[in-house]
Amino acid sequence: MKLSLARDVTLTPIDTGAVLLDGSRGRYWQLNESGSKILSKLLEGESPAMTAVSLSAAAPVTEVQAQQDVMALIDALSAAKLVEVSQ
Repeated sequence: MKLSLARDVTLTPIDTGAVLLDGSRGRYWQLNESGSKILSKLLEGESPAMTAVSLSAAAPVTEVQAQQDVMALIDALSAAKLVEVSQ
């Protein structure tokens, strides 16, 4: 699975995470620090499974829960048309 930002979407790091701005719709999403780290790893080409392993190693969360969290973020960003998912 490969993740990329959708057309007209920009990612801006901030002190508490990141902001995704959809320039074509004039909407934005704010991600907390965990969400920002997850998205950055995925955009760098890391697989969701490896991202979940990294998350569970850095936070008090099981690998199963981390995998669910990673997939939930992908699903939410995809549904909002902020990212594009390809195989």
